[in-house]
Amino acid sequence: MWYYDSKVIKTPKTMVISDITYPASIFSNSDTLTSLGIKLYREVVSDSRYYTNGSYSVDTSGAEVVGTYAGVAKDLASLRAAMLEKTENYAAALHADIDWYWTRASKGGTAVPSNIASYATALYSEHETKKTQIAALNTIAKIIEYESRAYTETRKQEVYNEDGSFKEYHASNTYTRALKINMCEHFSVHPDKTDAGRVSLTAD
Repeated sequence: MWYYDSKVIKTPKTMVISDITYPASIFSNSDTLTSLGIKLYREVVSDSRYYTNGSYSVDTSGAEVVGTYAGVAKDLASLRAAMLEKTENYAAALHADIDWYWTRASKGGTAVPSNIASYATALYSEHETKKTQIAALNTIAKIIEYESRAYTETRKQEVYNEDGSFKEYHASNTYTRALKINMCEHFSVHPDKTDAGRVSLTAD
């Protein structure tokens, strides 16, 4: 986008400047735009998950014009309610994935494995903890951090076949990467679905 004469230009168009008509093609020529006083325009808005747009201000002092909408924080109670619903749905999906173990056992089949039973107990406990944690989030900053908590993951180096397909993980080489994790959906991992490439995951 561009900015000229206090107006935002969203797409190239014919311009009449000082009684001279310029074709839309001038927007592909930065030198011509500069000579005419047409500047690039950039708009800054807050994260719409947490804010609505407030007052608008524009800074024309630089080579690029920047239009900024002040962020107005959304209602904290509504945000917390949405987070509680999200963690409730996620926990329910995890439990649904293992319910069949109890169904099988109730029909005289194999007993629920101890590691699955322990996993189910952990899920219930973690869900209760998350409900308490979410209820205590009393600022927009705390809510944002909870849904994008910084972690560092250490992973084994991947080894690939000549055709580019995955072959195996390297026996000793590792690398790290930064992650942002939504704590509403950060639960214990199913004991039979662990990530073979992950060495560790640590909160920063």
